[in-house]
Amino acid sequence: LDEPTLGLDPQTRNHLWQYIATLAREKGITIILTTHYMEEADRLCSRIAIIDHGRIIAIDTPKNLKDGLGGDLLTIGSSDPAAVAAALTEPWILRLETHDNEVTISLKNADEQVSRIVTLLNAQKIPITSVTIHKPTLEDVFLSFTGRTIREQEADSRENMRIHARMMRH
Repeated sequence: LDEPTLGLDPQTRNHLWQYIATLAREKGITIILTTHYMEEADRLCSRIAIIDHGRIIAIDTPKNLKDGLGGDLLTIGSSDPAAVAAALTEPWILRLETHDNEVTISLKNADEQVSRIVTLLNAQKIPITSVTIHKPTLEDVFLSFTGRTIREQEADSRENMRIHARMMRH
């Protein structure tokens, strides 16, 4: 199926996906589809191939592709980001970056660690203004492999088609 939900309203899109999932499950068939809707691919596909410039550059389960990015991102807002960074020296922190009034750390299973981190910072009286967790998405995976957003890739494809069409006219 080539972009089967393109242009559909959300209700119709959900009905179509339910039908496709039921068909695949009941008939035991494989359905191959192309889509730019990463959340749909994540929800429905058992395996995903990322294609860039006509070549498959990654293929795996959605979970394995996302896990391959190295973990969750936990962003802590604080009026003293240097103190936050200095306090977070745990070995399970994979990477730490500071930007403006935020510290972003990469770690496995942020949900399980967030209360531990907040408790640690509170014990040291380090101010916290916000805490957000970002779980890797297939969009993040796509960016990691291609270095471009899906919109940028679509724009490149449209431009390449225009150039090719112009060349064919001459």
